[in-house]
Amino acid sequence: MSYVTHADLGGRNITGAIVAEPEGELFHAEWEARALALTLAMGGTGSWNIDASRSARETLPDYLQLSYYQIWLAALEKLMIERHQVSAAELQAGRMLEPAAPIQRVLRAQDVPAALAKGSPTARELATAPRFKAGDVVRCANGPFDHHCRLPAYVRGKVGLVEHLHGGHVFADANAQGLGEQPQHLYTVVFEGRELWGADAAADLRISVDAWESYLEAA
Repeated sequence: MSYVTHADLGGRNITGAIVAEPEGELFHAEWEARALALTLAMGGTGSWNIDASRSARETLPDYLQLSYYQIWLAALEKLMIERHQVSAAELQAGRMLEPAAPIQRVLRAQDVPAALAKGSPTARELATAPRFKAGDVVRCANGPFDHHCRLPAYVRGKVGLVEHLHGGHVFADANAQGLGEQPQHLYTVVFEGRELWGADAAADLRISVDAWESYLEAA
């Protein structure tokens, strides 16, 4: 299955105007704040990790037709249905029809600021040395991937230059599938615009993408 997400849109012609919103305007309706609160509360139960949450959002079949918080709410429903924490019948009825499923923990209101401040750090120590160094020329994997992948579609199969090493980080693809963290070295790779989008790209255009080691091979 192929998914098109916001991370894959580089170089595409997007229909419709991009409307800039006022700085600091967080919500357009009351339900949006509630959608965010519900997502944070359920994430705090430990029922899934941040990568599974992101994967659920970015694999929605109607992703490009939904607003920001519609995406969050639809992904939350998807995650909870998969874990039998809510049923389609309950969503339709708007109320509980079955006994509540057990959860690991509860995120209480007074603990929210500390939980948000802590975040979900992904840096991990690795015993292995990185395969690449700054200045190395690398080619990105071209798939196909049978799972949600954090490598943007527009750099797959393309050649770039390693600019920076970030050390070990949780491998999002594996973590999202419940396969454990499987940390890998993470690199910033810089691509020429014309390598990605051909001669029509500006001559001085450079695109930087953070990529895990398993995405890369020596070019």
